[in-house]
Amino acid sequence: MIKAKDIDVDSRTIFLLVVIVGITFLTGIFITKVSTGTAFFIIAALIISIASFLNAEVALYVLIISMLFSPEFIVGDIAGKAALGRGITLRFDDILLVIIGFSWFLKTAIKKELGLFLRTPLNRPIAYYFSACIVATLVGVMMGRVEGLTGFFFVLKYFEYFIIYFMVANHLREKRQIERFIIVMLIVCLVVCLIAIFQIPAGGRVSAPFEGEVGEPNTLGGYLILMLSIVLGLLLTYGSKKQKGLFAILVFFIVVSLLATLSRSSWLALGPMLLALIYFSKRKIVIVVPLILMLLLSPFVLPSSVKERALFTFTQPQERGQIEIGGFRIDTSASARITSWKNVLTKDFITHPILGHGVTGYHFLDAQYPRVLVETGLVGFAFFIWLLVAVFKNALYTYRNTSDPLFSGLCLGYLAGFAAMIAHAVGANTFIIVRIMEPFWFLTAIIIMIPTIEADPRTKA
Repeated sequence: MIKAKDIDVDSRTIFLLVVIVGITFLTGIFITKVSTGTAFFIIAALIISIASFLNAEVALYVLIISMLFSPEFIVGDIAGKAALGRGITLRFDDILLVIIGFSWFLKTAIKKELGLFLRTPLNRPIAYYFSACIVATLVGVMMGRVEGLTGFFFVLKYFEYFIIYFMVANHLREKRQIERFIIVMLIVCLVVCLIAIFQIPAGGRVSAPFEGEVGEPNTLGGYLILMLSIVLGLLLTYGSKKQKGLFAILVFFIVVSLLATLSRSSWLALGPMLLALIYFSKRKIVIVVPLILMLLLSPFVLPSSVKERALFTFTQPQERGQIEIGGFRIDTSASARITSWKNVLTKDFITHPILGHGVTGYHFLDAQYPRVLVETGLVGFAFFIWLLVAVFKNALYTYRNTSDPLFSGLCLGYLAGFAAMIAHAVGANTFIIVRIMEPFWFLTAIIIMIPTIEADPRTKA
């Protein structure tokens, strides 16, 4: 006979059961009063929420997939010069992050030993930069330069990226987790490439899936450059012959898709990426020889659309808004970026040099560095550069101090990808673009946590 004193009652288990019963009861009440689509969404949200609470790794897999396959929703009008008069754009992964984040907060509240924000080398620069964005935006709202709702949503978007970083960092415990995450990311990349390649026969520039009526080829280009760097890093240092063959196939698909984006900013980022790969790699000759061969063959094998796009910078018919540099007439798109840099540095930044105009308080800029400078001033720009330097230094430290082939390949690819992102940001808002930054911060968390994982005796064993 079992006595009451022999039963070990776990208060956390009871709490979880009460929450599940309560949610089920409320769902039963409201599910009959909403449409089928809404009911499906509520049920899916509940399943993801419970799964996230019980197993955070499952939620992170869902998040990896949603990064590139999330549809966008325009939910209302939004004001602000930086928004270009568009509506508030929400993506499925925005909602997913809220669901997963709430489950994560609830879990850390119950299991206090987990901690909300794990201590990492990036905590301070992240906190200071994000605080600068908030303060600059609040000042902009009070001075009438920023529309409150617009600024709130844009700053919240920045916070989402850091939440991804902390969620992944908190969850990583062993090498096998990293292997599984990387495999899923590479599979997602392959599917994205196949979708892009299927768009080529239709003509025009390819873009990522679910980007609405007007795609963003430059966004897809930035994402592909980042993933190409990771795959090349793994190809150089990790895997059996079969695995290296699979990596080489994925490289081919990425390159074809990248060319089809016709994104000049992404193509320019290839240069710094390859230079970083050569500089940091211990097998330089393996990179240099094939690279020279490809450069020599490129005039004969590249599609005409790619060559025309590359030359378009200097061959566009004369139009209003073009500028001349050294006797060469620059196309309107590149001219607009150069003009925006000039206006920010020589005129508009000077009017509010300390805290800037606030996030979205200045008109739209398709260049990351002048945008950070004019929106958050010298304070925010200094913290932004500090954050980038901290990311680079820690990635370099990890690369130089790891002997594991997988970790070495990831770090090498990440360093090359980081160099590419720095270059890509000259002509794009790279560090605030969702489809680039979500994978970037996911990978950043992996790189930052590698020394901790390697220091674990279980990993060494």
